[in-house]
Amino acid sequence: MSVYVVANITIHDREGYSAYEAGFMDIFARYEGLMLAVDENQEVLEGEWDATRTVIIRFPSSDHVHAWYDSDGYQQLMQHRTASSDGNIAIMQALG
Repeated sequence: MSVYVVANITIHDREGYSAYEAGFMDIFARYEGLMLAVDENQEVLEGEWDATRTVIIRFPSSDHVHAWYDSDGYQQLMQHRTASSDGNIAIMQALG
């Protein structure tokens, strides 16, 4: 069953984050992920939305997510993201 990864990212160093973006798709594509939405201009309907970027991606399974996220390539690349932003990232199960 498909799963979704939702990430709310607050970027505080745009130049540093650019290094993360530059390498992201090459690694991401290896794990059958599909980018569904990337937005830095979310329309907030309720509450506070402190993130400067929201990302929604889909994978065929939770195993695919963990294979991508835990891969050596992504772990090395992720250092650029964590040094230049703060984030909240969650896996959500699809509804059937």
